[in-house]
Amino acid sequence: MKKEDAPQDKSPLEYMTPELCYVKNENGTYDTILSTGWEVKSEALDNEWMRIHERVEKAKISVEQCLKSPIYYHMEKNLMNISLLSSYVKLNRIRVWWHMRPSVYKKLNSNILNRYAKAFNIKPEELNILK
Repeated sequence: MKKEDAPQDKSPLEYMTPELCYVKNENGTYDTILSTGWEVKSEALDNEWMRIHERVEKAKISVEQCLKSPIYYHMEKNLMNISLLSSYVKLNRIRVWWHMRPSVYKKLNSNILNRYAKAFNIKPEELNILK
């Protein structure tokens, strides 16, 4: 694409992370330019954030209905999966998965709860709070 064809559409990320694009300059060689965004990319990001919010809301409902523990909600809210969370809390993935059962979660000791709180960057008392 030519330098003047580089997308400069409004985007939620335009002031935070301008995108580097390769363009052809007037000499026909490649050069770089910063782009503020592209409408199609912005729509795709908006759609994905909508899906993420839906997953977090479903996780919240699962916790409120006592189908999952608060760990599940915080994991979804922090855009984590079991593998990533297990690496943060230094526990086996199966144990982390097991801790997502409400009956097991209620029996967790403060040491384990502190590890989860640290991974979620919250205080241990906040683990049971669903925002």
